[in-house]
Amino acid sequence: QVQLVESGGGLVQSGGSLRLSCAASGIRFSIYVMGWYRQAPGKQRELVAAITGGGSSNYADSVKGRFTISRDNAKNTVALQMNSLKPEDTAVYYCNARLTIATTNFTSWGQGTQVTVSS
Repeated sequence: QVQLVESGGGLVQSGGSLRLSCAASGIRFSIYVMGWYRQAPGKQRELVAAITGGGSSNYADSVKGRFTISRDNAKNTVALQMNSLKPEDTAVYYCNARLTIATTNFTSWGQGTQVTVSS
């Protein structure tokens, strides 16, 4: 059974930093693409950052230069370091694990963690 457990959300002032962590179990972690998504009220869930098992990463334009995704395959964890936070970063942040085999995607989600940035 796949479990993704996020931690590290909270309330921070504009310009501050937060670090989100996600602990995965029940999967062969190193072969999954791990990602962080976010969903603000009234908006669709969007990709924030993703990282492959080999460490290649990509970011949404809105967070480039401010957020850094990293993973530790030995500990089955993925982290999102968020710096220079803005009020528009306020959202529920979700950890995601994705494995594509042929044309089939195997995807799991965490329960989400709230990030609130005050102006």
